[in-house]
Amino acid sequence: MAPLRIYFDRLLDAVAPKVPRRDLTDAERLALVRRYGDFSLAYSTAVQQKLSYFSDGDGYIAFGTKMSRHFALGDPVADPADRPAYIRRFVEAACGPWFVQIGADTAKVLAGLGYKVNRLGMDTRLLLPEHDFSGKRNETVRYSERWLAKKGFVLAESTGDMPVEEIMQLSADWRKERIIKRWEMGFLNRRFSPLPEADMRRFVLHSPEGRLLAILDFDPLFRNGKVFGYTTSFKRKQVDATPHAEIGLTKFAVDRFREEGVSAVTLGLSPLLDIEPSGFAESDFWRSTFQRAYQSRWVNRSRFNLQGQAAFKRRFHGVEEPTYIAFRKGTFVEMLGLLRLTKAI
Repeated sequence: MAPLRIYFDRLLDAVAPKVPRRDLTDAERLALVRRYGDFSLAYSTAVQQKLSYFSDGDGYIAFGTKMSRHFALGDPVADPADRPAYIRRFVEAACGPWFVQIGADTAKVLAGLGYKVNRLGMDTRLLLPEHDFSGKRNETVRYSERWLAKKGFVLAESTGDMPVEEIMQLSADWRKERIIKRWEMGFLNRRFSPLPEADMRRFVLHSPEGRLLAILDFDPLFRNGKVFGYTTSFKRKQVDATPHAEIGLTKFAVDRFREEGVSAVTLGLSPLLDIEPSGFAESDFWRSTFQRAYQSRWVNRSRFNLQGQAAFKRRFHGVEEPTYIAFRKGTFVEMLGLLRLTKAI
């Protein structure tokens, strides 16, 4: 069955609008991200495999193709002043592609081009140093770190000398407990690597006996060649780890960033959270569908724990920033292509 699906995918991809692609090297993409990668997905667009790039060498739009449609990932990695022009050129070249997990500025440009723009979910941002886990509302977060320290658990930043086999075993054990076990989601996420990419940061939790219990990876956020923030990229945790593990490790990492003068940490997308009117022309059908999906017991139990992911991020009381999805038609077949591209189905 899989070979037949791959065969038809290739046929459909072959009839997709012909978009000029540029084979940017890893070094070229990372150089552009270090200049302009100021949004949560920027670093991932540079290092994720199987993406294509619409580029003139001074910036790029990363995109994937599925079922004869093109899907742009995030905002353009380019000088903010040049992003509207990149968007307009890509829209024309790709014949009305979708844009997925974009910010408000990109959404505004697309709305001016006749796109419908819906909310996709929320990205949680911790603004540092103001956000410091003080006060009653952060009491449970502080308790998790104190509990771990009291019980002899060790929180630390990885120095890169951990055995690869141990990391891969943790990841494999984690995957066995996922709702979907056979594959990892893609496009909005990338494949986990036992060794962090350049400029990434990794934090780890060990049990009192020295067993690796959890990993938390962060991608960098850049502006003008300097890191100004980090965004959560990967989490791995043993199924029998204490419930305090992920909370305490996140607080530990954020505190380290604050001490270094980092100005922002984002916790990543909470898909389909708070799907309200976007403020742009939008699809009422997809807004109501997203709302029903978030509330659906079947979706949360058998496809993706949307509510659990949102509840975890809200423990940290950050600023929730809407992210958007934009399309010209928004047909069911096009949405099916996006779901297959992200490997949600």
